[in-house]
Amino acid sequence: MKTIIEPFRIKSVEPIKFTSKEERTEILKDAGYNPFLVSAENVIIDLLTDSGTSAMSAKQWSGIMDGDESYAGSKSFFRFETAVKKITGMEFIIPTHQGRAAEKILFSICGGEGKSVPNNTHFDTTRANIEFSGATAVDLLNAIGKQPSVRADFKGDMDVEALVKFIEETGVENIPLVMITVTNNSGGGQPVSMKNIREVSNICKKYKLPFFLDACRFAENAYFIKQRESGYENKSVLEIAQEMFSYADGATMSAKKDALVNIGGFLAMNDDALAQKCRNLLIVTEGFPTYGGLAGRDLEAVAQGLEEILDENYLQYRIRSTAYLGENMIKAGIPIIEPPGGHAIYIDAKAFAPHIPPHQFPGQSIACELYIQGGVRSVEIGSVMFGKYDKEGNVVSPPMELVRLAIPRRVYTQSHIDYVLEVLTEVFNNREKLKGYEFTYEAPMLRHFTAKFKPID
Repeated sequence: MKTIIEPFRIKSVEPIKFTSKEERTEILKDAGYNPFLVSAENVIIDLLTDSGTSAMSAKQWSGIMDGDESYAGSKSFFRFETAVKKITGMEFIIPTHQGRAAEKILFSICGGEGKSVPNNTHFDTTRANIEFSGATAVDLLNAIGKQPSVRADFKGDMDVEALVKFIEETGVENIPLVMITVTNNSGGGQPVSMKNIREVSNICKKYKLPFFLDACRFAENAYFIKQRESGYENKSVLEIAQEMFSYADGATMSAKKDALVNIGGFLAMNDDALAQKCRNLLIVTEGFPTYGGLAGRDLEAVAQGLEEILDENYLQYRIRSTAYLGENMIKAGIPIIEPPGGHAIYIDAKAFAPHIPPHQFPGQSIACELYIQGGVRSVEIGSVMFGKYDKEGNVVSPPMELVRLAIPRRVYTQSHIDYVLEVLTEVFNNREKLKGYEFTYEAPMLRHFTAKFKPID
């Protein structure tokens, strides 16, 4: 088999500023040892997130020039609406400026004190918007998804037995909706099977509960289904995506992921009454229902991106290039969540730095060292992002301590990734020198964005 090459040519470039290890040491110290607070110009390879960091295509840029900026009834909205309906099959499409705005609107209406929302694994903004409403976010990931080194095709699946038990014990009246995140970001970018989506949908129908997809990476998930699930190998990614959405009553999406844009999102559903409530709140918080916090040019870019993401040559390149990083990390002995996910590689921080206990944030330590040694920016997904405190003030850690290396779409070449591998290997070979960290400042919610730390001597 020949080398899988990038299915595009580079048309515009952005220079990278190079810094020394000594400079980066001071930069990180000034940023309170939080890579989020490091100026982007001082990052050499930025793997902090794949959200909003894609390189847009020539057709997307031309769509931006063609955007209709009418306040109401913009033709760009109708192109956007048509593109979303084609994939989701849902009747009511509500644009938002990004995914968390869709979550804010949905859970402001459906959440509240005493409510609980189950998911395979909630990501940070989803969890925050649920909890901000007063509701409780509950993760019901299947058992194998919590074992980083164990390989399985669909480690993002929800535990359906746990879901039934949760519904029975919590009560239908206390569950506004059930959600599945595809792919499962906090669970290692792992895909969810069609079988699991169908089973969860059937359970929701039985208990008369709405079922929503967090669809940020729906196309990557559909491609995994095509590659791994029997009966789908001859179906197109569009057909698979359409079937995925057919089992759901609604969806939220940050278009900043699989729609290949730098801003945008939507809320989609089939419930007319709920859609009207959402539009009413949208007008207060985002804007008129035909622009929803976006410029017409942004709507054009999203519509075009939703066409391009379904290109199977692109998806083959995308998934394979991520796997290239993961497979070479495994060869170097670096522990990751296996098999490699779709949009990112997740370092198993517990296995990488076993001498640092969870309450001293091993993932944060690794992320800081990657920046110091090579200017590579990543993000901790563990006790910093998802840790809580019990009544005695002790840290309650999540099941896994991870560091995510999220790969922006159509941005970096193989030589960039080879450089990342060199930095990772250097940090791993000197891992016994890593130190734990403690907070010097933490916000009450989504603390990982603005927290500051100091190393523990």
